[in-house]
Amino acid sequence: MNYDHIFDQAIGRLHEEGRYRVFIDILRNKGSFPNARCFAGHNGPKPVTVWCSNDYLAMGQHPKVIAAMEEALHDVGAGSGGTRNIGGNTHYHVELEAELADLHGKEAALLFTSGYVSNDATLSTLAKLLPGCVIFSDELNHASMIAGIRNSGCEKRVFRHNDIAHLEELLAAEDPACAKLIAFESVYSMDGDVAPIHAICDLAETYNALTYIDEVHAVGMYGPRGGGISEREEAAHRIDIVEGTLGKAFGVMGGYIAADRRIVDCIRSYAPGFIFTTSLSPVLAAGVLAAVRHLKQSNVEREQQQAAAARLKAILAERGLPVMPSTTHIVPVMVGDPVRAKRIADILLAEYGIYVQPINFPTVPRGSERLRFTPGPAHTDAMLVELADALAEIWTRADLASLRAA
Repeated sequence: MNYDHIFDQAIGRLHEEGRYRVFIDILRNKGSFPNARCFAGHNGPKPVTVWCSNDYLAMGQHPKVIAAMEEALHDVGAGSGGTRNIGGNTHYHVELEAELADLHGKEAALLFTSGYVSNDATLSTLAKLLPGCVIFSDELNHASMIAGIRNSGCEKRVFRHNDIAHLEELLAAEDPACAKLIAFESVYSMDGDVAPIHAICDLAETYNALTYIDEVHAVGMYGPRGGGISEREEAAHRIDIVEGTLGKAFGVMGGYIAADRRIVDCIRSYAPGFIFTTSLSPVLAAGVLAAVRHLKQSNVEREQQQAAAARLKAILAERGLPVMPSTTHIVPVMVGDPVRAKRIADILLAEYGIYVQPINFPTVPRGSERLRFTPGPAHTDAMLVELADALAEIWTRADLASLRAA
């Protein structure tokens, strides 16, 4: 068995399809994000503007967050020292879980090391605890949700994206007595569209199903206190389990669920992804705690971010660029070819100092490759115009047109 040959072939296939991923070597400039410096060449760092960060509200740069993390670092040190069961449960974790439960109007919350882990661990554990459970999953659900459903070993039914009629058809076909769980997202991050939360909850009540919503791309971003789309739509009380991240709008790292005490206690007690992993550093928990508390009180960041997103969509449309329709802060521009998408991103970085990553399969379906822009409160109008002008110029290049034709 030639192991090296097998691995080389696997990587070679990605190169041939034009979707081999290259990580850009950058450092953000504290206090002046979205400005950063890129170490792409041999002449030292080059200044760049970041357009693809999921630190949507620049809270990773907020003075309150940085001060809280510095204070915690000098108070308790760097790491947590173990799992939550053995030495790794600090007062920062307890306080943060209380704040997150309050954010969503739930009795309890539970921290994980990432949003991926919180989805995987919770969904797989829930379905194992519910005898004969069937999970109904939106076809565009995140890979972490798909992994959790697969790892549960339960039956699953995939409904067409945001298609309420199809979901009801699948629910009606099941045994009324079996356990059911509907899993969906609030904001779908690649298209930027929103789930019909109340309609899904109506079906859940009719067919006696639990509801599980992934608010990863919405917490901090929507609602009067940043509770997400479910808070904005006044639907949070109808959702059984809310899952979110601490690494996007809150600007740090981690994931969580919020639900009633019984459900949270079951996940805490049975989920291997929680039990057998070192807990978040208290330094990270302290930073998130500051971010959550700030965004519960401040709408300034959300308003500025939404204004920047709306402005960018309008400017791109004015330039005749294929900006995809979106009702959220996500601004996707369709390319439709992985080679062309990467080439455009490379030119933006090399010639304009604009950093965005191409989005390729398996994150999106083949043929729907795109550039995904996430303007934030710190992107100025001049930056928005500069980006649109650069894209418009690159879009007309003959060599790129030939790449798409090929």
